[in-house]
Amino acid sequence: MKRSRSMALITRGDKILVVKHQFPDRSFYILPGGGVEPGEDPEVTVIRELKEECGLEGTIIRPLNVTFKDNGRKEYVYEVSIPDDAEPVMGMDPEIPADKQVLVEVAWKRLEELNEHDRAFLWSYGLIRIPQFRQTVLSWPDVISYPGM
Repeated sequence: MKRSRSMALITRGDKILVVKHQFPDRSFYILPGGGVEPGEDPEVTVIRELKEECGLEGTIIRPLNVTFKDNGRKEYVYEVSIPDDAEPVMGMDPEIPADKQVLVEVAWKRLEELNEHDRAFLWSYGLIRIPQFRQTVLSWPDVISYPGM
């Protein structure tokens, strides 16, 4: 059974801290985070995963979202702060051998630098609850648009 996950939403101005996962058939940007260990609080998980994947010490500001998945799994998302001068470094998943790592990049990205698919997941994780990104949504015109239309 898959474990619940806990993720960190960290912003700096109009940029979001994301990690890129690369698989043989697909790649995507996602928030730093990972699996909640048995008996571990999701709040502990998000801080541990941020350190493992990005080399950063963080502090939870507030919970943003909980998504209920199949088989009782949950995805927790927390708004997290890091020191203003902190910069992420490429980390790794200690549960995966070094030659099979899927984490290939850690970066600050603007929304327009991400594809539509990755952006959709960011909105579902609670990005709209961050004031500067809520303003982005409010500035959109009232026309109907959709990728590929």
